[in-house]
Amino acid sequence: MILVSWQVTIAIWPMPKTQTMGKTTIAVNSDFSFSYSTSVATLEKAFVRYKALTFPHSNSGSTPKNSLATLTVTVTDNDESHPQLETDESYTLTIPTDSTRASLNAKTIYGVLRGLESFSQLVVFDFDNSSYNIHDAPWSIVDSPRFPHRGLMIDTARHFQPLRSIRKAIDSLPFAKLNVLHWHMSDTQSFPMQVKSHPNLWNGAHSVQEKYTQMDIADTIEYARERGVRVMVEFDMPGHAGSWCTGYPSICPSPSCNQPLNVAKEDTFDLITDLLGECTGKAKSTRDHPSGLFPDNFIHLGGDEVNTKCWTQTKSIEQWLNDHNYTADQAYAYFTNRVAKIAIGQGRRPVQWSEVFDHFKTKLSKETIVHIWKSVTNVTEVVADGYNTLVNVGYNTNSWYLDNLKVKWDAVYVNEPCKGVPDSLCSLVLGGHGEMWGETVDASDIEQTVWPRMAAIAERLWSPRDVTSTTAALPRIQNFRCLLNRRGIQAAPVKNAVARSNPPNPGSCYTQR
Repeated sequence: MILVSWQVTIAIWPMPKTQTMGKTTIAVNSDFSFSYSTSVATLEKAFVRYKALTFPHSNSGSTPKNSLATLTVTVTDNDESHPQLETDESYTLTIPTDSTRASLNAKTIYGVLRGLESFSQLVVFDFDNSSYNIHDAPWSIVDSPRFPHRGLMIDTARHFQPLRSIRKAIDSLPFAKLNVLHWHMSDTQSFPMQVKSHPNLWNGAHSVQEKYTQMDIADTIEYARERGVRVMVEFDMPGHAGSWCTGYPSICPSPSCNQPLNVAKEDTFDLITDLLGECTGKAKSTRDHPSGLFPDNFIHLGGDEVNTKCWTQTKSIEQWLNDHNYTADQAYAYFTNRVAKIAIGQGRRPVQWSEVFDHFKTKLSKETIVHIWKSVTNVTEVVADGYNTLVNVGYNTNSWYLDNLKVKWDAVYVNEPCKGVPDSLCSLVLGGHGEMWGETVDASDIEQTVWPRMAAIAERLWSPRDVTSTTAALPRIQNFRCLLNRRGIQAAPVKNAVARSNPPNPGSCYTQR
């Protein structure tokens, strides 16, 4: 193998669990290929994608016969089912200096995808020689995520996100080894999804052109699966649901006071049962999607920021409360528990926001996953009570809420999901999200608002707990931001005082501050 004298330091983002490297630069053959003994459609498509990502420039230079020519892939399980929380994403990657073959081993095809991403970040184009190299060989990487659930939330209710925008978001997630798209589908402002059992629901969309058909959604879910990304849908209820009233006013308290949803009407729960059934495959109208539109085992039911005044100010609901000897808060508990039971009955684990636990504590089903976003919700208390959690840790000045534009990447980076949680209970913290609430983003600015801060969250969720130095991370995340730009992701400069700001002056991507 020809050894090249020029040397640079290359680092993978997010930092692998363990890695060893050398000091040698090796050449990569112009006819490089991925080798796998069995034809698996998901991997065949991944090889095509990663060939283009890894080798974006035409290679006109000559490469020696003993250069690195093949990445040999070995997989224990070829199952192409939709990934779930428990899907194994571990992999080992070995790149020698004395062979024309590198090796990538994984237990699942989704572990292969993570390994392909790491390999792609190690290959560098030499413009002087029109050839590809790998620096710091030999490489030996043994890698797996610290947390199984690592996601980005997008909000298609406050502003509609076109399908292409959603797919670009999905494209970007595997680059940082993120594996969940949390799709906040509906809110007070709009309900954009087609529901066959209740076809008037999407009358609550922003406009007749800002809607998703069920085929749109099914295609998007498959697009995500091919990239190892789960899609967890959210229908926020009973609050944040005013848009439902456009098509079905009977499930809302009154025309002038339309949320929370009407807790006193069976029609409300019949609609929710049908809606969730189309997502889970338990409704009659899901013949075309027997596993449901959203095959993920989690379904998000919201439950946050519920103001019950419309219940107590509506005579029919007030009468129902009296008949059942409920306070408004008890009716809130009744609602959230009932919809959680609907989801559980359809084979899904319900995810509900902090307020649900804050109000009702251990009265919640243990199947419930508590999504913590409020500083008053004690993560340690939640897991000590036996509940799984998702977290958006670090409130206000270092929040994982990406709409907080003044929160900088390093403040995001130092947040620890298990801060204050005993080591014995940290396994109940499943992971977390960067939350891109949609009040001020649409297709025109979502990417540069999400990235590169989302990369800081990704490393916190993937890499070992002791990878915490912002000084060491800075040059790496700046390089990763440039990688995202090269791949067509509109990531803003890393050190912006305000997220999504433009570069301050002319210059290299690598020097923008």
